[in-house]
Amino acid sequence: MTVKVTERDDAHMSHEGIAAGIRIWDVHQQDLLVGMFHSETDANSYKAELECQERQRSLEMAES
Repeated sequence: MTVKVTERDDAHMSHEGIAAGIRIWDVHQQDLLVGMFHSETDANSYKAELECQERQRSLEMAES
């Protein structure tokens, strides 16, 4: 599974968000947007959670 955290660029932000200095970090799982966060730390925590869940599923499948 591929999980990526990227900072949203200005081309994908509203004019109001840009003017307010809002930054958004997107979390993509297998190229699908699965989360948006105002904190890079929160985005990376969610990424780690998704990766952990995937490892658990893989282990469960290997055991069966």
